[in-house]
Order: sequence, then structure tokens, then C-alpha cells
Amino acid sequence: MIQTIAAAFFVGDAFADLLEFPGTAHALVEAMVAVALVLGILIGGWQLRLTLDAMREQERSLETARGELARIVDMQFAAWGLTSAESDVGRLALKGLDAPAIARIRNAAPGTVRAQLTRVYAKAGVSGREQFMAWFFEDLMHERLLPPE
Repeated sequence: MIQTIAAAFFVGDAFADLLEFPGTAHALVEAMVAVALVLGILIGGWQLRLTLDAMREQERSLETARGELARIVDMQFAAWGLTSAESDVGRLALKGLDAPAIARIRNAAPGTVRAQLTRVYAKAGVSGREQFMAWFFEDLMHERLLPPE
């Protein structure tokens, strides 16, 4: 906004100089600088619009990916036969929470949550939270890692 106000002032000054001193080098240079300033504002506005459009598109893509990941998690939990409680605990584990934190959120005993996590990991065929999280993260990668021989 300040740049636009300054440009309006400068363009007005350049126009006044052209009317008062037509053809002088000072008036012509000032007029060319005024045109460049206005073009800079227009190009800057155009670039800002393109950037905002790109950010909106990225946000839409991110929302789509989030929804797709949630759908994949739900489908996989169903395929593993997780109970509702195990699914809740599994989602919280995927968010990186440990058993005590999950217990506080769910108003459950930490031992209960550890038992539920053990069942979740067993049904998923993994040995712990890191492998459990990696099971889903690996799908986001372009290539799968080969198991060690």
C-alpha cells in the first residue's frame, strides 16, 4: 500500500515535470522511472496473486492427503481386526504419543493402554511403535525398503 502511494506521488511528479519541462533529460528519466515503478507494482501484484493461488492449491492437496491417509489408516485397522478401543489407541500412537500420554487422554490406566498397544502391534505384525508408525509412513515413500536378507 505504501509503495502504491509513493508510486502515485512519483508518477504525479514525473507527469508535472513532463508538462513543465517537456523533452528535458531529467523529465524523461523521471517518466521512465515512474513507468518502471508502476510496472514493478503490477508485476509484484501479479506474482503475489500467483503465489497465493499456489498456496491455496497446496493447502487443498494437503487436505486431500490428510483425508486419504486417515482413510488408509481406518481401512488397515479394519483389515487387522482392531477393536474400537485398539483403533483409538493406535491412532494416538501414530500421532507419536506414548502409553502414559494416551492413558491420560483416554482416562485409562497406563497398564491397560500398554496391553492395548501390545495387541495392536501384534495384529499389525510389528514389534513396537516405531515399526508401527513406519508401516504407514513407508506407503508415503516412492519406494519400499527391502527387508534385510
